[in-house]
Amino acid sequence: MKKVYITDLDHTFLRTDLSVSSFTREVWNSVGIDSIVSVATARTYKKTAQFLKDIHINAPMILLDGALIATMDKKIIDTKFINKELGDAIIDEGAKFGIYPFVLSLADKDLSESFLYSTTLNSYQKEIIKNYKNDNHHHQHKNLRTMDENFKIVYFAEQKQLSEIAEHFKKTFGDILKYILAPEVYAGCYFLTVLHKDADKSHGIKSISEYADFDLSNLSVFGDNFNDLGMFELAGNAIAVANAQESVKKAADIILPHTNDEDAVAKYLKGISNGH
Repeated sequence: MKKVYITDLDHTFLRTDLSVSSFTREVWNSVGIDSIVSVATARTYKKTAQFLKDIHINAPMILLDGALIATMDKKIIDTKFINKELGDAIIDEGAKFGIYPFVLSLADKDLSESFLYSTTLNSYQKEIIKNYKNDNHHHQHKNLRTMDENFKIVYFAEQKQLSEIAEHFKKTFGDILKYILAPEVYAGCYFLTVLHKDADKSHGIKSISEYADFDLSNLSVFGDNFNDLGMFELAGNAIAVANAQESVKKAADIILPHTNDEDAVAKYLKGISNGH
């Protein structure tokens, strides 16, 4: 039975500068010859494909926190959307706190994405937008509305404000949605992700295991943040990098001595292949 390795990207597999070292690439691709290998990320298909240009992936990817399960050649395995009516209601409720989100939506079945955002931006959002200045799928609106098929709705702000918004959403929408509040290391703030109730990495893991026909006991996963906890609970081997959040480390079977900037995932895999 083949071993299965699925890794988070940001702050786990990718370095902080969003690169993949030659060492990590060589080790990962070598492991992928005889194993099932894939990723689970909050990133979109487009960004994931860019980052993993020379990385071997031979199973469906968990994208957008589990809202999209798709192969590298754009075959859609599963989707969990927020519809337009609900998406617009989320925007309206968030606006009561003087804040508007980023909305990630499906533009077409070729996995083209739309990144929608308001003309009203806080300082964190303005900083984040700078990283996407060369992308052509941005749409800024004075009156922000969602599309028909929305992957996720994301707010960036201070932890206190987002905690209040999350509680308000829970009271307003209940359990028809999923709410993930976590630190945003790149921007130095927190982010609140609102998703379909079944859009998470644990549901993604189940979809991939059914598609690729593997036993979860053969699965090892790597992660660092709160949205990785679901797949940690399912995998036979849950592995946290040294820079992971403390609650993630507590849920892990193994805590690596190296950070993402020190090729933690690749060094672990290299050790396994060497019998250590």
